[in-house]
Amino acid sequence: MTAAASARAEAAPAPSAPGTLLDVQGLKTWFPVMGGVFRKTMGHVKAVNDVSLSMGKGEVLSVVGESGCGKSTLGFSILGLTPPTEGRLSLAGHPIDIRSPSAWNPFRKDFQIIFQDPYTSLNPRHTVFEMIAEPMRVHGVCASRDLPEMVAGLLRKVGLSPDYMHRFPHAFSGGQRQRIGIARAIGLRPKLIVCDEVVAALDVSVQAQIIQLLLDLKSELGLSLLFISHDLSLVKAISDRVLVMYLGKIVEEAHASDLFVQPRHPYTAALLESIPTLDRGRRPKLLGGEIPSPVNLPPGCAFAGRCPRVQDRCRKETPVLFPADRSSAACFYPVGLPPVP
Repeated sequence: MTAAASARAEAAPAPSAPGTLLDVQGLKTWFPVMGGVFRKTMGHVKAVNDVSLSMGKGEVLSVVGESGCGKSTLGFSILGLTPPTEGRLSLAGHPIDIRSPSAWNPFRKDFQIIFQDPYTSLNPRHTVFEMIAEPMRVHGVCASRDLPEMVAGLLRKVGLSPDYMHRFPHAFSGGQRQRIGIARAIGLRPKLIVCDEVVAALDVSVQAQIIQLLLDLKSELGLSLLFISHDLSLVKAISDRVLVMYLGKIVEEAHASDLFVQPRHPYTAALLESIPTLDRGRRPKLLGGEIPSPVNLPPGCAFAGRCPRVQDRCRKETPVLFPADRSSAACFYPVGLPPVP
């Protein structure tokens, strides 16, 4: 067995450990690119390209990366909102057939999402009561006569008055709308909530309130959060572990306490160096180069054209996630460590 093959074998995903809530193996979500007179498939946008991950119960797992790296598509694919092309997925040890839309139905109430835009994620024709009560009615969480009391309790839990339940979305601010979205998500008592850039559209002061609310609910309800964000400062404050994505692949996985102290992948290091600062003595270093097309990925490492540590090997071989001290990095020349044999 060659060194590269041995490394791939070592890096292959292991079976789910006890206490694992979510297990994803080899997930791919490709979108066809149509062209020509007869609208034939000319290629595929590889939005999520062979991603494997696992989450423990009560964990906050963050996914970070530049816009277009596949973060949101990964979250939607895990929920089945965007049908995956290939891969395996299980929730609390129960496999889900990703090719069958009906196979997701028994798990719908266990998977919930809070969307990025609080203005378009709420139906303007429905009252707050109707939006929160409808999923609970569909999944039979409680009897119809108990719904008003349940909705009132959920509104109190997210810091809103029960008097708001008969108002329409236009009467609320962005932060209040996001609280309504959170109440709708926790109403089904889910096991996992995907938070897709949940504070990106909010003012900074409101962002802190929403994040603290999510952390409080996580502790109170025993939730697991898949937190998708491009705000690294925010990710550092709330995460247990962090996944760094680049062009549909995970290029680094680490505990938050390790990632922000010693990143191992050059892409992660570049992201951290680009964080804006008020320190006039330190200017952010912007990552140069052009991002390759997700339709025609180059051979070898996709980051090679922008990497300051690139070598000939990087342009020929595709790295997998290698152990890198206390982290894992898809890099032959990890930062601060000797090259991978």
